Amino acid sequence: MDVAQGFEALVWGVIAVPFGIVPTFLIAAAMMVAGVATMRLWPLIDTAGMNRSSVQYWPEPSLVMDADPEDGPVVIKNVFTVAPENEQQFLKAIPQVRLSRLRTGAPQSGLFRDGETPHQFVELYVVSSWDEHLRQYADRLTGADQHYEDEADAFSDPPVETSHLIAVPDYER
Repeated sequence: MDVAQGFEALVWGVIAVPFGIVPTFLIAAAMMVAGVATMRLWPLIDTAGMNRSSVQYWPEPSLVMDADPEDGPVVIKNVFTVAPENEQQFLKAIPQVRLSRLRTGAPQSGLFRDGETPHQFVELYVVSSWDEHLRQYADRLTGADQHYEDEADAFSDPPVETSHLIAVPDYER
């Protein structure tokens, strides 16, 4: 979000230099009116029926090492084993889980098919630090997030396996 705002500030600055402040504000106002006029084409998502209450449903991470709050980045790995007859339904459910990850603090999230293990899908998402993951776990999850995860998790047999990969300091030096 910050990158987009920085880019927008640059664009408005480029427009304001040759045209001045008043024409720039008029252009911005016209764009806002155009945005309102196109709302029927690109409606906002209706969140009225979503459970936005805060919940804590992930099991407590059980690490065999002491993680410093500043350690990171952290990659969370979820392994789903999905029967062939459930793959299409799983693939319909998992995009909402990805959006949940991004909304709660993961700048990156991806789903991969395991090339060596049939019917296995691996979800990987990254958070900047162990502390950030704990905040995600304790403060940011909603009932809607739980619903999306439960939907996707229901297709995994055995249950989803989760592991936490914490970056090794100074590895890239």
